[in-house]
Amino acid sequence: MAKDKPAERMKRKDYEKELEKLQIELCHLQDYVRENKLRVIVLFEGRDAAGKGGTIKAITEKVSPRVFRVVALPAPSDREKTQLFFQRYMEKFPAGGEIVIFDRSWYNRAGVEYVMGFCTPKEHDRFLTLCPQMEKYVIDGGIMLVKIWLEVGMDEQDRRFRARIDDPVRQWKLSPMDLESYRRWYEYSRARDLMLKRTSTKHAPWYIIRSDDKRRARLNCIAHLLKAIPYKRIKKDKVKLPPRSDKGRYNDQAGLRGMMFVAERY
Repeated sequence: MAKDKPAERMKRKDYEKELEKLQIELCHLQDYVRENKLRVIVLFEGRDAAGKGGTIKAITEKVSPRVFRVVALPAPSDREKTQLFFQRYMEKFPAGGEIVIFDRSWYNRAGVEYVMGFCTPKEHDRFLTLCPQMEKYVIDGGIMLVKIWLEVGMDEQDRRFRARIDDPVRQWKLSPMDLESYRRWYEYSRARDLMLKRTSTKHAPWYIIRSDDKRRARLNCIAHLLKAIPYKRIKKDKVKLPPRSDKGRYNDQAGLRGMMFVAERY
């Protein structure tokens, strides 16, 4: 059941302890997906500053980028604008043994494109009508689809935006589009409500995670993924390092003399 009032923010020590456990399980999931050639799509949507990037980083930090592949597409080019709307996203879909994570997805049409006027109301309505059909086609083709909406509150988004303004290493996260989305809070809320109503289906439901507390949100998200993608631990032989061969032994550091080394400043 959704909570109207978030719990007390999680302490870093508790967060890191639980995160380590979940990341170990993600490695077991990775082995299972790779061995069984599963195809999985996980897509993240939410307002600006909802915590999508940090959540994706927590998921992918300890796993192989060859299995967990992150896709964050830029704005469409002039050529892509003339393609079928879903075309550039489908090019990034997983092959066997891959989990593709979309940091924003085709649901741009239901959010930023609609609110900012980058698509017409007719195109928006057509998307909401066809999207469930397209997703059913994808799922019937054997791809698992997990859709996650990170829900950040108005006050917390305001706090995060102001923190970005004052932090030189995070100022790049503030674009003119972000500022405009901040101004149009309620327009985005209405677009969100309509999107959830029209595209949360039995075969591809939306799962909502409150993200005012980033740490809790990341842990809840990973726990949900581990439940949403059935897996078993793959039994593997313990790795043993072979002895190094002395054949052709020589002073392999001598060949580096006179080469350009980076200055050891630290």
